[in-house]
Amino acid sequence: MGSSGVRRVALASSAGNAVELYDFLLYGTATALVFDKLFFPSFDPRIATLLAFATFGAGFLARPLGGVVIGHFGDRIGRRSMLVLTLTATGVCTALIGVLPTYNSIGIAAPILLVALRVVQGFFLGGEQGGATLMAVEHAPPGRSAWYGSWTFLGSPVGLLLANGAMALATAVSGDAFLDWGWRIPFLFSLVLVGVGLYVRLSVEESPEFRSVQRETVRVPVVEVVRRSWRKVLLGAGVNLGFNMFIFVLATFVVSYGTRQLQIPRSVLLNASLVGAAAQAVALLGFAWLSDRVGRLPVMLGGAAFLGVFALPLFWLLETRSPTLVLVALVLGFAGSAALFGPMPAYYAELFGTRVRYSGVSLSYQLGAVLGGGLSPLVATWLLGVTPTHDSWPVSLYLIAGALVSALCLLAIGETLRTKAKR
Repeated sequence: MGSSGVRRVALASSAGNAVELYDFLLYGTATALVFDKLFFPSFDPRIATLLAFATFGAGFLARPLGGVVIGHFGDRIGRRSMLVLTLTATGVCTALIGVLPTYNSIGIAAPILLVALRVVQGFFLGGEQGGATLMAVEHAPPGRSAWYGSWTFLGSPVGLLLANGAMALATAVSGDAFLDWGWRIPFLFSLVLVGVGLYVRLSVEESPEFRSVQRETVRVPVVEVVRRSWRKVLLGAGVNLGFNMFIFVLATFVVSYGTRQLQIPRSVLLNASLVGAAAQAVALLGFAWLSDRVGRLPVMLGGAAFLGVFALPLFWLLETRSPTLVLVALVLGFAGSAALFGPMPAYYAELFGTRVRYSGVSLSYQLGAVLGGGLSPLVATWLLGVTPTHDSWPVSLYLIAGALVSALCLLAIGETLRTKAKR
């Protein structure tokens, strides 16, 4: 396949992943701004926030299972067909959240339905990310796998950009009616994005590496992965754990903490997140390009070190309440984390052989996501109440611990560039 074909595949992976991350991250923004008030209104505000973040984490609990199930069929049937399924199902779940009655309308059934849709959404996202990255990496020419693979992960900052942009626009359009109907607009808009994503995704061919082993498929890929590569699965999960802890505290918890405790205007935090997401998109391409030249390990270790070093300054900057310094905090956080995030698509693909790669990548990556990102807003909210004055330093220590786990797991695995696992 020529370079234009590879770019088309990478863009298709990025577009589809952006739509799915829009769906998933929009829920996180709404958790910080809406769900505690509309679906848990009978509780103390802090308990309501904890419950809302627990529903956010429920989506992560389903992601490893989705990774295993979708990964199984992705390794046996193909990457492309599974990615069409995951994109459609995730978008439908998001649109249904947008029409859910609230607690005041149907009582306890409202949060139950919200959690159910979130779990189904998480299940399908768990099967999306591994397949999307593999489509780009397995089409990439030698020496460019991190560069093209990182285009897929552009879907994360672009999805956040779209989610926060849609929520900011809905806030501006609906004004005082935001909690009445304005918050629903971004969820319903997901159907438009899914249509665009499907159009782009259906235009690409199946992965050439998968086609080369299609007649040699493993009967139960996940069993083969666990039996032969359990150490890589666990260490790979640890690598992603620290990143997910940091990024979901940054993208979700900070919005709640900033608006409720620091009294920073919602618009300041959403706009700073938009700029931060754009900075991350540029930075992850740069760090991925660098990792194709100097190796995955030095770049990703540098990213893990940044997460640990920046954990305290992040909150110091936020606590100034200065719009300029809040912007600086989020831009630095998003851009610096890209050193760990950008090379990840190629890094995970290099850990597992082609016949079981979808299952291996999905299981390892999603285990780290559920242990890190799924719990981090909930844990951070709880840690904020540990000290009598609700200090942020326990949250910073939590992020430092996650960064240390990522760094140690990276060192245990070692360099993966030019050592892609065989069939």
